Amino acid sequence: MRLASSVASCFYLLLLLSGVLDTFAVPDRRLLGRRQVSGSQGCESKHHTSLGECCQVCGPGFGVSVPCGSADTQCEPCRANVTFSSVSSATEPCQPCSTCAEQAAELCTPTSDMVCASPCARGHYLQAGNGTGGQCLPCQVCPEGFGAVTPCGPAHDTVCSACPDGFYSEEKSSVMPCLPCQPQCNESKVMIRPCSPLSNTLCMDKDLQILKRGEGDPRKELPRMPPLPEDNSKNIIPVYCSILAAVVVGLLAYVAFKCWNTCKQKQQLAKARAGELGGSPEGEKLHSDSGVFLDTHSLQEHHQLNKAPKAEPRLYINLPPHKQEEVEQLLESPSHSKDWRYLASQLGYEDEDIDTFGRGEAPAHTLLSDWSAKEGATLEALCTALAGIERPDVVDNLTSPAEASSVV
Repeated sequence: MRLASSVASCFYLLLLLSGVLDTFAVPDRRLLGRRQVSGSQGCESKHHTSLGECCQVCGPGFGVSVPCGSADTQCEPCRANVTFSSVSSATEPCQPCSTCAEQAAELCTPTSDMVCASPCARGHYLQAGNGTGGQCLPCQVCPEGFGAVTPCGPAHDTVCSACPDGFYSEEKSSVMPCLPCQPQCNESKVMIRPCSPLSNTLCMDKDLQILKRGEGDPRKELPRMPPLPEDNSKNIIPVYCSILAAVVVGLLAYVAFKCWNTCKQKQQLAKARAGELGGSPEGEKLHSDSGVFLDTHSLQEHHQLNKAPKAEPRLYINLPPHKQEEVEQLLESPSHSKDWRYLASQLGYEDEDIDTFGRGEAPAHTLLSDWSAKEGATLEALCTALAGIERPDVVDNLTSPAEASSVV
């Protein structure tokens, strides 16, 4: 009896244990089915194992050592300066690093390849030659409305392309691509200018005062102007006319008084001169049939002025031609460092004018001919300028008397 009860107990325990296992096994199968379905719908690698599981993706800096198959993908890290991987993949292994002929601008890392330094300056690229080192050429600049499909690099030129619909480029560049246009303006803004290959979409807020229109009576929207002051010009004009008339009458009275006073003084002076001269012949000559009296003192002063006339300034243009040639030769002489250029600067000419004179065959002659046509081109002014550039030899030549040339 005890043996039978023990067997029954063991059988009962086995039944309970099998029921529990079945209870836990069913959810696991359902969960596995869900994982397989969800993996097939959103698998990043787009690859699956033979059991239907999504294959693992090796991120940047890691490469595939064993591709996905019966088992999941196995990744290995890339080694610096040896291999690299810049993408996420379930099939690509680590790629070998590139090598540079001269110097590297950026070293090879597990996530990026080596970048070689260009011997050309910025904005240029190296055009390889046939068996030679090549030459540096300027990068092509894409104009407005065009973008750089391939930016200018160390060993290749820019590749430009016209911006398609929905893209624009507002600047000239050898590296900037076409930028996407701004989408349509939202409800709070109004489009001022649509997108074009040369410019982006231009939007403006609807709440701006310049876009608002008056509602109802348009006069209510207009700003109120202050009232204009009363026009009093009609009342002021008669006052101005009266003042002007009084000023004119005063000037006429003043002129009349001065004329009367002057005539009276002349009559008194004439009587006094007539009494002094008496009947002398000189006094008779001073009177004319017209009755006009000539003052002897004024005649004497006039004769004295004629005896000592004021010396007129000597002009350079009045010098004899052979004298001018001597001065020009001295200024163009290569033996003296301070030549006609220093004189031109001393006379007030600009560097541009001096360069223009220097293009001719006789620059000194051109300079002095142009200067002599100006007002105040005297010998004194020329001597002062020559003394300022320390050319006493030319001053002595100008001040020396001109030798008479005989005509054969």
